[in-house]
Amino acid sequence: MNIRLIIALFYLGLSSVFAQTKVSGFVYDEFNEPVSFANIVFKGSTEGTITNENGKFYLESDDTWDGLIVSFIGYETLNVPLEKKVNYNLKFILKEETAELNAVLIVSGKQSKKNNPAIDILRKIWAHKRSNGLKQFKQYEYDKYEKVEFDLNTIDSALIKSKLFKGMEFVFNEVDTSNVTGKTYLPIFINEAVSKVYGDNVINKTKEDLLGNKNSGFSDNQIIIDFIDDLYSDFSVYDNYMKFFDKSFVSPLSTTGVNTYNYVLADSSFIDNKWCYNIIYYPRRKNELTFKGDFWVADTTYAIKEINLQASKSANINWIKEIYIEQEFEVLTDSLFLVTRDYMLSDFAFNKKEKSRGVYGKRTTLYNNYKFDIEKDKKFYDAEVYNFDKDIYNRDDEFWGENRLEALNKDEKGVYKMLDTLKTVKKFKRLYNLGSILASGYIEFNTLPLDYGPVFSTFGYNEVEGVRLRTGGRTYFGPNDLWRLEGFLAYGFDDDKFKYGISGKWLIDKKSRLIISGGNRRDIEQIGASLTTSTDVLGRSLASSSVVGTSTNDKLTNINLTSLAVEAEPWRNVIFRLGGNYRTLESASPTFSLDYNTPTGIASEITQFESNLSVSYFPGRKMTGFGVERRVANDYYSRLFAQVTRGDKSLFSSDFDYTKVQFSYTQPWQMGGFGRLNTTFEAGKTFGEVPLGLLSVIPGNQSYFSIYNTFSQLDFYEFVSDTYASFHFEHNFNGRLFSRIPFLRKLNLREIVSVRGVMGSITDENVALSNVPSNPNNIQLVAPSNEPYYEYSLGVGNIFKVLRIDFNFRGNYKDKVLYPEARKFGVTGSFGFYF
Repeated sequence: MNIRLIIALFYLGLSSVFAQTKVSGFVYDEFNEPVSFANIVFKGSTEGTITNENGKFYLESDDTWDGLIVSFIGYETLNVPLEKKVNYNLKFILKEETAELNAVLIVSGKQSKKNNPAIDILRKIWAHKRSNGLKQFKQYEYDKYEKVEFDLNTIDSALIKSKLFKGMEFVFNEVDTSNVTGKTYLPIFINEAVSKVYGDNVINKTKEDLLGNKNSGFSDNQIIIDFIDDLYSDFSVYDNYMKFFDKSFVSPLSTTGVNTYNYVLADSSFIDNKWCYNIIYYPRRKNELTFKGDFWVADTTYAIKEINLQASKSANINWIKEIYIEQEFEVLTDSLFLVTRDYMLSDFAFNKKEKSRGVYGKRTTLYNNYKFDIEKDKKFYDAEVYNFDKDIYNRDDEFWGENRLEALNKDEKGVYKMLDTLKTVKKFKRLYNLGSILASGYIEFNTLPLDYGPVFSTFGYNEVEGVRLRTGGRTYFGPNDLWRLEGFLAYGFDDDKFKYGISGKWLIDKKSRLIISGGNRRDIEQIGASLTTSTDVLGRSLASSSVVGTSTNDKLTNINLTSLAVEAEPWRNVIFRLGGNYRTLESASPTFSLDYNTPTGIASEITQFESNLSVSYFPGRKMTGFGVERRVANDYYSRLFAQVTRGDKSLFSSDFDYTKVQFSYTQPWQMGGFGRLNTTFEAGKTFGEVPLGLLSVIPGNQSYFSIYNTFSQLDFYEFVSDTYASFHFEHNFNGRLFSRIPFLRKLNLREIVSVRGVMGSITDENVALSNVPSNPNNIQLVAPSNEPYYEYSLGVGNIFKVLRIDFNFRGNYKDKVLYPEARKFGVTGSFGFYF
């Protein structure tokens, strides 16, 4: 036997010795049916858990207990002696019994909403919601300690002996057992943060100052930290909905909870000298975003003293097998209960089978040193754009000894040392590099400050170039580089031409984020793929490379673009950009024309200089890093964009004088238990006479992919305008409707409804400018001016967890005579990994 395996098994044995009491098993009724949500409590304590939908439970304590209480309303209570410290795979049989509580008959299963004492208490919790917690003070501040950890779970001999860990077996010396699930786990990442939090309920502002941060040491660890922070955003159990993994779970304390949960008044007892009621709750229906668990509530203030929440196994959420949350509240005065600790564990796995391996994501947060009604100036809460301090990430052991609100256990301490050793193992380096490539799209060169990529853009195809090969790279000294160069070289086998692009950007001032950027690109592109003009010199739309489409896409353009810009962020998430670009446009296909009329004849090439001034505002956006390129740390935030573009005929021998004004607004809306709604509004107008290449093309979509903010039933250049206004609404119900249909419920499908429309116009002068009858490929310019053009879609998402299919319908402009080639119906799809 491998000596390292012996060591691992030895440590597993030790973990069983040091944990004082462990029990696991199943609870059944007299008919051998599992009893869900039964109470399991160590006798003489308040430490307990409840069974899952299959009647299974696991309970662990650092103390030694000699008895177990197994109970559920409607059944006789079992008092079970524990003769050993560790008792696994126990089986308990509960006998039915009619129980009377306050003269109300309560049985198992669905609970009555009327004359239910638990619901009477719940209504009092709602009534006292505003007077409990921090909201009763004008200002507040407190110390916060947060610990984030990732663990590989379900460790067994097969995993230890697997080829994946060959040469890295020493990592299994740190194996332990979860006190929530009873599974073995191996800590693989840990991050600690200490901060000071300030809040003002009068002006509704908060500020969090990071004082120290320490992690187990990956170079790009901030990506992991941002990922877990976004998933585990702060929450309050008093809110109607609690957002986790981009899903809105119904809180058991929600005012809509009566229609979502069953409530049972199970017990009452003194906790910290306060008389408290214990209420068990569990969902009324399967496949909804709900929890099961229990909470203790004080009888006078009706404030929550303790609560635990465990996501239902049938909840419509992907890649998550378990979600477990605990919150503890401290009685500071007779009427003041404040949260002192919350703990959240998520079990990430490919499926929800009991024995499947996964990764635990754990967050522990402790709160201390509360202070109230210390008013601060409003400017104190204005966040700085640049706030990076290297010292925060290099605090010594003395700092952590003084500021940790909870000491690390032996396993957590061992993570730091174990990962330092692991990073020296060549096999681990290879695995880590592979993960980095998949995450960033770039291949790192260890000996040079260069990255190759993006690797996902290596192959492409369109009607003009045929098969397209692309190679590219960027400078990369680290994630916080103050300057960066990037470039590419591409070749099309059908047009037998090389294309290239190069760009650079330099962060001059960190505090205002003053950046100078510029570049040049010669390429083939599908212009008009979006209404709002892109400012990325190397940016290329997805429509430029579509292997298979609904019809031939030969309306591509040769573009030669040179740009120079300066931008600044004087206030957080408010960006001003002043730029200029010089470009030439010419048709790349013999079957597509950009010809236009001039006083001397017909021209085929557009030469134009533009200057533009734009402002972007992203309320609620969180960024990470401090270099010239930063990463967005969260997904759902508003986006407002406004731009004025001026084309000047007197500069660089340009062809046209015009002014273009554009505006766009994108807003995500969390609709509680009804999913999420995304809305986008866009509007624009071009003043002056311009040809087709400079007009606003209504973005069609000839691919079989569902692309947000495009029109699936429109071909490219089907509608063209110089004045437009558009909207796009997309609502994902997250399975709210399908969960109520019995034969669809288990499939965990999600319904998506979309409506999009646009109205526009084009002047007679602009139509005449591009009307070249002598060219057989001349495009007749038509705008949706008679009535708004609209489409709608009915979609089914979460097919096999990754696939979405949309059924798209054209609403109007489909007369067979006027629009003989109109596509009335189409099917598009997309792939993605979503929770």
